[in-house]
Amino acid sequence: MSETLKTYLLVAVGSMVGGVGRFWISGLVTQRLGRIIPWDILLINITGSLLIGFLAAITEPDGRLFHLRTVGINLLMIGLCGGYTTFSSFSLGTLRLAQDREWLYAIGYVTGSVFFCLLAVWLGYMIGQALNR
Repeated sequence: MSETLKTYLLVAVGSMVGGVGRFWISGLVTQRLGRIIPWDILLINITGSLLIGFLAAITEPDGRLFHLRTVGINLLMIGLCGGYTTFSSFSLGTLRLAQDREWLYAIGYVTGSVFFCLLAVWLGYMIGQALNR
């Protein structure tokens, strides 16, 4: 099996597990706390960010599991965390900018991400509403 195919399979398996985990946790939290405030999304984003930060640290060159870096990144960080929540990737990208002391880029990235994603979701909603007519 080629390395490229192995990589895609690792990402696919991780994504599947992450997506199922998100679905399960979302249902559990919503059942217990209701839907008025999206507690499920908040919990998923927080725990996904915690997990990707932990995985990033232990798979860095001086990390305890650096020897598992390829599996750790592809299966767990890209696959599992990506299937669970993309907010974790956003959070890690912001952390990397802050670690590099790129404060203006970090602030711009956070501000731009929130603004443009809210704009995009509104625009997508408006397009969907127009198609509903």
